[in-house]
Amino acid sequence: MRKKLILIFMNLLFGAMIYGQAPSGADILKLVDKNLVFDKAQTVTTMIIHGRSGTRSIQSKNWIEGKDKAFVEYTDPPREKGKKMLKLEDQLWNYIPEPTDRIITISGHLLRQSVMGSDLSYEDITENKKLIDMYNAKVTGSEKISGRDCFVLDLTAKVDDINYYSRKVWVDKERWLPLKEERYAKGGKPLKRTEILEVFQVENRWYPKRVLYHDLLQTGDGTEYIIESINTHVNIPESQFTKAALKK
Repeated sequence: MRKKLILIFMNLLFGAMIYGQAPSGADILKLVDKNLVFDKAQTVTTMIIHGRSGTRSIQSKNWIEGKDKAFVEYTDPPREKGKKMLKLEDQLWNYIPEPTDRIITISGHLLRQSVMGSDLSYEDITENKKLIDMYNAKVTGSEKISGRDCFVLDLTAKVDDINYYSRKVWVDKERWLPLKEERYAKGGKPLKRTEILEVFQVENRWYPKRVLYHDLLQTGDGTEYIIESINTHVNIPESQFTKAALKK
């Protein structure tokens, strides 16, 4: 039933575009969310951090369920292997096996800090929320990004306590992915820029394969976040999202 309603919505949207009626910002965000947000998923990812002192890579396995549950286990390189991260709602715990064997609580503004010196924050890595639930959207024009026609959207937060108060987003008119983003603080200060460099299909939806994040408050040449694989039909036990799982 849900897939049928989505298909009806997309047909109505495409019909409006054919007859020269531009979709609303809310319509576009719903299609972006349909691509990016999963009920649950298991992924294998690689971060390539282009920092001041050189380039390094970090691999991880990740489990996500809904908007409030996420678990990350770092698998490579050896010095990072065994480190884990658990998010439940607005609380996050980091487990460091050696040399301390301890769990560190991270919450509030600390969730916006860099993960392992990358250009991604804890919120960036674990976020699985719908844009339509967080932002009001206004279509401000059309531009080409990497040769692809895009709608340009201005997003403004409609909820409190949000990492990026506003965003400027270039959304692919065919694939409904945000090929480029500029993210801002409430006062208008630019915080982060993202660019989708490569995409792939996950069943009937498009998904980012390789994304370049650039924290504008840091030096360096950004961080590539690569989705090596994704499984959206995984059965995740409840025990995966517990503090006990951090020390397993």
